[in-house]
Amino acid sequence: MTARIETVVLDMAGTTVRDEGLVEEAFAVAWSRQHGTERADEAMQWVRDTMGQSKIEVFRHLVDEQAAQELNRAFEAAFDELVAAGRAVAIPGAESAIRALRGQGRSVVLTTGFARPTAEAILASLGWTDLADVVLTPADAGRGRPAPDLNLTALLRTQASSVSAIAVVGDTESDVRSGVAAGAGLTVGVLTGTRSQSDFLAAGADRVLGSVAELPELLERLGR
Repeated sequence: MTARIETVVLDMAGTTVRDEGLVEEAFAVAWSRQHGTERADEAMQWVRDTMGQSKIEVFRHLVDEQAAQELNRAFEAAFDELVAAGRAVAIPGAESAIRALRGQGRSVVLTTGFARPTAEAILASLGWTDLADVVLTPADAGRGRPAPDLNLTALLRTQASSVSAIAVVGDTESDVRSGVAAGAGLTVGVLTGTRSQSDFLAAGADRVLGSVAELPELLERLGR
């Protein structure tokens, strides 16, 4: 018998919050401020390829540690400017889905590769400050995706009974791989980012949905 899903771990950008190119736009601004046009196309492609992962870890693959820290600060500042300008918008149905999941007696944990101040700015702009049970960043867990740390920290924070009682949901392969690495009972890819159904299935997803809005009904239908 499969375990009931007690904790649902949801990614933010692209899964519950519309990306609409905000990450790429903020990165382009940050890179330009730090490095001009040097290796700009190469750097942007790396950011696209690693979408969903901890931003500081992504930047460490591009430049040395000091430059990565400076780039991360520049990225966060650029992203915060976009958030302050009202560019952060919820995925349609995401807020209702989170409320429905909690109404089903489940804990909801929002996770992100952003730093804590940026995550809090996004949530405040959406009026979501108290929407989820827990909000986690890589700094809270140790490592970002695709490592399992965020999901295992979610288990500990919500006191779920086992890893099989966790569902992990996201819009990138990194989200799915982190769920698989944690031994999550259910991993779900959503098509509100830039990845395809085949991308998610290749990464090990159990299910692929059009949007997180479909998740409460899926769990009920599966009897989970």
